[in-house]
Amino acid sequence: MSQDTTMEKRATADLLPERTRSGRCYVPNVDILENEDELLLLADVPGAGGNDIDINYEQGQLTVHARVRERQGADTTYLLREYGVGDFHREFRVGEVIDASKIQAEVKEGVLTVHLPKAEAAKPRRIQVKTT
Repeated sequence: MSQDTTMEKRATADLLPERTRSGRCYVPNVDILENEDELLLLADVPGAGGNDIDINYEQGQLTVHARVRERQGADTTYLLREYGVGDFHREFRVGEVIDASKIQAEVKEGVLTVHLPKAEAAKPRRIQVKTT
């Protein structure tokens, strides 16, 4: 008898962590920019205010969670409802060495900006060559 030893490729959804939060949860769209001194993360989190956003950075893992409250009361009668309300959640594995003590963030008009300063050891350094 022949045994099939091929491995099946796992679906991307199988690689994501299990959801433990109740309610709707959305993946925010992000841009990540890099300059000489920092990584800059821009995330769309409409409806979330500064007190509603949790950002954690530990051992190269950045987690962003933004809570969004209902815009209307529970007794609202909708003729049409297309805007879904739910939290935003996203995790990133950061490859650069980040100075965690200097991370800063602000939110303005539904856009979260997270400044991830590079540690001195990760910054490019120009070496001066001396002539003798």
